[in-house]
Amino acid sequence: MLDICLLVRVHVDALIVAQNDRGVCDAIRRNSPVGKPEAMSARHLPHMAEIHPPVPVSTHTPEPPITVPPAPGAFLQDRLARWVSDLTTLHELTERLAATHTLDSALPELLSAGAALVGARRGMLLLEPRDGRGPHSTLGLGLSHADLGAIETVPRGSTPYGRLLDGPPATDPVSSPDLLADAELDPRQREVASRLGYAASFALPLTSRAGAALGAVVWLYDEPAEPLERQQHVVGLYGRYAAEHLVRLLELERARADAAIVAEELLPSRLPRIPGVRLAARHRAGPDGGGDWYDALALPGGALGLSVGSAGGRGPGAMAAMGRLRSGLRAYAVMEGEDPVAVLSDLELLLRLTEPARTATALFAYCEPALRRIVLAGAGHAPPLVLGERRTQFVDTTVSAPLGMLACWEAPSVEFTPASGETVLLYTDGLLRRTGDSTDRAFARLHAAAAGVPRAARRDPDAVADHVLRALLPRSTPADRTGDVTLLAVRFD
Repeated sequence: MLDICLLVRVHVDALIVAQNDRGVCDAIRRNSPVGKPEAMSARHLPHMAEIHPPVPVSTHTPEPPITVPPAPGAFLQDRLARWVSDLTTLHELTERLAATHTLDSALPELLSAGAALVGARRGMLLLEPRDGRGPHSTLGLGLSHADLGAIETVPRGSTPYGRLLDGPPATDPVSSPDLLADAELDPRQREVASRLGYAASFALPLTSRAGAALGAVVWLYDEPAEPLERQQHVVGLYGRYAAEHLVRLLELERARADAAIVAEELLPSRLPRIPGVRLAARHRAGPDGGGDWYDALALPGGALGLSVGSAGGRGPGAMAAMGRLRSGLRAYAVMEGEDPVAVLSDLELLLRLTEPARTATALFAYCEPALRRIVLAGAGHAPPLVLGERRTQFVDTTVSAPLGMLACWEAPSVEFTPASGETVLLYTDGLLRRTGDSTDRAFARLHAAAAGVPRAARRDPDAVADHVLRALLPRSTPADRTGDVTLLAVRFD
């Protein structure tokens, strides 16, 4: 029969640790008692009259319990938990950055996310693409414009971010854990750091995988400090992802800027000065560029030709088509401007021959300022809006199809006479689409915006145009990707 010592108790956790460290057999060997107690080896005397014979007391002193060293698995588990936490945080921050679609939204997100990763409260981001094409931007976190101006007075070569921006493209960060203890610190930087209350900095370059240097980010600490190695590794990963994201946004921003420049060049650089009328024009380009145009052309006999329109589609193709249509319309207006229907008929033929797969909406008005007489025709275009002291109403125009939709376009013209002091608003359909409402509600909002122009501002067509755009398109409203917005205000004195 196998004798089992009842005095030996094996701690389960210690046994598992020992099994992992030395193996099962070795663990049992080390935790088993040395020798057998005499009570286990002695013969048991019989019970006599319910009297138990005395049990010999063992004189053996058991070994003290073996101290098992801490399990290496606990350390690995703790480290793995930190890795999982860092990766989760990194994933959340990169998702938030990826959700930004403009530089204006991406740069603040990058600056604040990096501050959270390195444990800083303040920071500064400098966007300065090395290729010199721009755009350039300086952004602060927890720093006012005056603070940023004070930091920029420090000689650039003595700052960490200056060395990153002006030196060769770098990927490694620059850490200054104790600025004020640095004997070689620039006196001006020491003065600014003391005044603004920061004692350490950590600068990270923004460099893409292709080696494009975009700028640098620097975070400031109130006390001497330095990010942990783990924090530096995580923020480095985040910075590399942010640099690639900024490269994409930069290319998009530059493409939009180029499209806006081309669109502005295709539109008239200045409006004509005609006695009896004052003109004001506004144009907001969509993010992809569109085909909306406006035009005002001085015609023989003191007349004035006014047009607004939109070529179908968006992007460079729509802008090119817009330029061709606007140029053609100007030529037809000079030849037969007194008949707006004939002008649009010729424009429809031009569109069919040069852009057979494209449609366009257009409105042309022949204006005689001395008589305050306007004759207009529209092809699938929204009606003008007349704003005066006593009325705010749309001009009744006939419903017509856009150019390029029918085999032969034709629609009757409309004649009306605005009163002295009234302003006629000509606009493209993009103004209605940008509101995000249905057509009827968009027209109602436009009517309300025009009626809400202050009386003192109604004398100035620029003030009228600005008020209508502010009322319909606040700056916070994102640009619709379907096209541009064009508004032409004509005031009759």
